[in-house]
Amino acid sequence: MVGAVEFYFDFSSPYGYFAVDQVQRLADDFGRPCRWVPILLGPAFKASGNQLLIEQPLKGAYSRHDWERMSRLLGVPYAFPTPFPAATFGAARVFWWLQAQDEAAAKAFARAVFAAYFARGRMIGDKAVVAAVAGEQGLDPAAALAAMDDPQWKERCKAETEAAIARGVFGSPFVVVDGEAFWGCDRLWMVRRWLETGGW
Repeated sequence: MVGAVEFYFDFSSPYGYFAVDQVQRLADDFGRPCRWVPILLGPAFKASGNQLLIEQPLKGAYSRHDWERMSRLLGVPYAFPTPFPAATFGAARVFWWLQAQDEAAAKAFARAVFAAYFARGRMIGDKAVVAAVAGEQGLDPAAALAAMDDPQWKERCKAETEAAIARGVFGSPFVVVDGEAFWGCDRLWMVRRWLETGGW
């Protein structure tokens, strides 16, 4: 059996937003399952000694320009949100709650959260907003709110983040295929080549 394409991301990552459908299409094109893994970048940055791109001299201005440019290239709606970044633990916990029941619903919810933040400027760090997004996907907002505070999904989110860091994940998007790691939107062409050739 071929292995899954593993897609690690944080909901406040612009590059994660731009990658989400590209990664799924890559997996689909090659008949691979695609495992989506929302994580929290804060602990990953702490483990790697990294910091936010927008807080780095030169890189910050470049990144904001690059996100605008990538939006135009891909034809994906985008507006830099304020505040940025946003706390994403609530959305991640709802994702894991949904994923335990219905993977397709979890992925649809994830897409909706990304779009809410990066296309419409909604504050996904607010639990009420995350619950509203869930409701717009035909889910029970009250159940989504409960999932955000449920110890089971708090622990799942923490465990997935820790497991990702242990595997060497330090940014978003981060793709692992056949044990090989690729970081960033600018490496997705390499993921495709890997899937085409079986590796090198």
